[in-house]
Amino acid sequence: MQTSQTHQTAAAIHGFYHQPMQEIEPYDFLHFKILDNNGFGDVGCDRTSVSFQECEEQFFTLESATASTGFVVYDSPSATSTSTSRSSHSYLSDPHHSPDNAYSSPVSGSSITDNDNVLRHKLRELEISLLGPESDNDSCNCCSMNGVHQAPSVSGWDWNQLVQMLPRLDLKQVLIACARAVCDGNMPTAAGLMHVLEQKVSVSGEPIQRLGAYMLEGLRARLASSGSKIYKSLKCEEPTSSELLSYMTIIFQICPYWRFAYKSANAVIQEAIENEPRIHIIDFQIAQGSQWMGLIQALADQPGGASSIRITGIDDSQSNHARGGGLHIVGQRLKKLAKSCNLQFEFHDAAMSGCEVQLEDLMVRPGEAVVVNFPYVLHHVPDESVTTWNHRDRLLRLVKSLSPKVVTLMEQESNTNTSPFFQRFVETLDYYHAFFESIDVACPRDDKQRINAEQHCVARDIVNMVACEGAERVERHELLGKWRSRLMMAGFTPYPLASSGTSGIRDLLKEYNKNYGLEERDGALYLLWKNRAMATSSAWR
Repeated sequence: MQTSQTHQTAAAIHGFYHQPMQEIEPYDFLHFKILDNNGFGDVGCDRTSVSFQECEEQFFTLESATASTGFVVYDSPSATSTSTSRSSHSYLSDPHHSPDNAYSSPVSGSSITDNDNVLRHKLRELEISLLGPESDNDSCNCCSMNGVHQAPSVSGWDWNQLVQMLPRLDLKQVLIACARAVCDGNMPTAAGLMHVLEQKVSVSGEPIQRLGAYMLEGLRARLASSGSKIYKSLKCEEPTSSELLSYMTIIFQICPYWRFAYKSANAVIQEAIENEPRIHIIDFQIAQGSQWMGLIQALADQPGGASSIRITGIDDSQSNHARGGGLHIVGQRLKKLAKSCNLQFEFHDAAMSGCEVQLEDLMVRPGEAVVVNFPYVLHHVPDESVTTWNHRDRLLRLVKSLSPKVVTLMEQESNTNTSPFFQRFVETLDYYHAFFESIDVACPRDDKQRINAEQHCVARDIVNMVACEGAERVERHELLGKWRSRLMMAGFTPYPLASSGTSGIRDLLKEYNKNYGLEERDGALYLLWKNRAMATSSAWR
């Protein structure tokens, strides 16, 4: 599957756990990459394959309710529900049986019955797993039903008893326990934990509560459907182009991830093409073209610099929708700027996904100094684990054949590409918890603009990583060490970082929270949040 070709324009995600959506004013054009994903495969875990009933016209929202069957019902115009086909057995948490046993299952896999003693025993196991042995001091309270409204049990879990445990449960550990139950095929435990999570997540809460809302929806999407139905049938309101652009801009403004990428790349590029008269920039994620506005001005001011610049822009459907039209809009904007700087300028429109790019699409001409830019986009290109075509490595070899002056690569520092489901869930939880913390310091918790931006610009990526497998999972991040191996196998060698870029990034980070940091290591720049590497910038030739 090719990311930009198969995805429709990004749609607004409404109603996360009783949080109304609000309109916000449009911002200036800037870009933050959004993916509209198409669903997930029916691969559950490397241990267990779980099948579910499928609905042809099921619609999904992020306002999930519980089913009387003990699982989940999604709001559907056809009033059709999706439920589990309960297995005749459950799966034990066996660290020797599972290759990804960083966390053990919080609850034994013994059969759960309606017997009150067994139920209390299971709740006690859950409490000890999530709270620790010290919770023994008041264990009698967790089973007390006095004064509590009697709600129906959920797949053998007594909901009232779970509610009484809520204040003491650590949300992150509940999420991990729920993911383990899903991976193990332990549906009664998963259903009970999802009910616990419903009471603890909020899109206007703390960072872990906001992230938890999206992680929970990813788990539900994983269980409630299969194949490409989940995103093709997502019932939500599509934002207008100006709304989507404003959501992108909010993320751009309140955290430095994109400015870090653009600034560090441009510093290296400007140094690499010094004194080159004819420059051809190939941008695999042109977006709104904002990265090149500063570079064009810098080249115009550089003595003996370029006399002509040509940019080949590769597009995606989300950027097309956000700017309200095709790539010609970007070309016109950049051409106007270049003209004001007395630079000869040409723009080449390549409206296709990176997977589709062939040599003839790039229109490289003799005598040009070629520059190739990969800003947070190469992780969307499938590799050998997805397709025998291995477009990720093919694209790198193609770029190397152009003999570029420099290639710039900016990527999230996360490992989700080939990880099995449970490990990927834990990695996604860790990475995006830091990401949401970094957003949290910039805006009040109840800021409607921030809520909209997170729901429109981040939620789909998270749900895709949790819910999808195979070609349907397009969010496939790799650590810099893996990117380095791929690039070197394609024939690249590291290009030295520009000192001006490093100093410029340090100055940039002074505009943001003090918990951001910068580290130069192994010929690359690492953008940090509380010493957790969030993004890297490197250059190659």
